[in-house]
Amino acid sequence: MRLALAQARIAASRGEAPIGAVIADPVTGEIIASAGNGPIGAHDPTAHAEILAMRQAALKRGNYRLTGLTLVVTLEPCAMCAGAISMARIGRLVFGAADPKGGGVMHGGRLFEQPTCHWRPQVMGGVLAEESAEMLRDFFRARR
Repeated sequence: MRLALAQARIAASRGEAPIGAVIADPVTGEIIASAGNGPIGAHDPTAHAEILAMRQAALKRGNYRLTGLTLVVTLEPCAMCAGAISMARIGRLVFGAADPKGGGVMHGGRLFEQPTCHWRPQVMGGVLAEESAEMLRDFFRARR
């Protein structure tokens, strides 16, 4: 999670929402990919940290299926990212802060609980949640 928080800080320095993601192989401990949020700079509404990290990992692995890997992200994924996590067959999702307004895992549509969801990763939320949430609060408070 510390590496994901570092990616979130880099995203914030670019004017992006401070959300960071890291994909690791839990067997070897290798960091496969990492990214910070990027929709503004990329002019791409899908350039969330999770999506960018999954794209990197898929290219590195030569396969869109990321079975067995762990995705660590500073904020509960939205519905779009949760759908991509399912499609990629991520083995485990670890997130920091919950997102009652925009989350799609523990809040909102709870995508992984839907009968149409074909793959459900193990989910662990709340890891360094306060640090993740504080970074987001500070970022948006400064913009109001």
